[in-house]
Amino acid sequence: MVDKGGRPARVLSELEIKQVATLAPKLTKTQLADFFGVSFPTWQKIEQRQPEVSLIYKKAKAEKISQVVDKLFDLCLEGNAACIMFFLKTQAQWRETEIQTADIPRLQVVVNNDEPDKAAV
Repeated sequence: MVDKGGRPARVLSELEIKQVATLAPKLTKTQLADFFGVSFPTWQKIEQRQPEVSLIYKKAKAEKISQVVDKLFDLCLEGNAACIMFFLKTQAQWRETEIQTADIPRLQVVVNNDEPDKAAV
């Protein structure tokens, strides 16, 4: 490969790689690129040059997702209806298809033409 000059390739330091592990569960790759002050294409090149960066990102993200899923399971087992429905909708393709109806009492409006500014309900 011929050196065409230009800016040197961006390489993350050990400290920056530790920051990736800390931030990965909270940020997308685009946001990480912003955090480190590089463009997204440059971030992709960093991951190609330093495969450990990509590996650490994926591992940290997966570990945090696993922790959140554990908490969601705990809440489901405790009977939290919102968590149960969320889990079923996202993981078991469960849908609420039953149409719910309610009886609404009739409303009667009486207008007295003698006093046009007042109406009784």
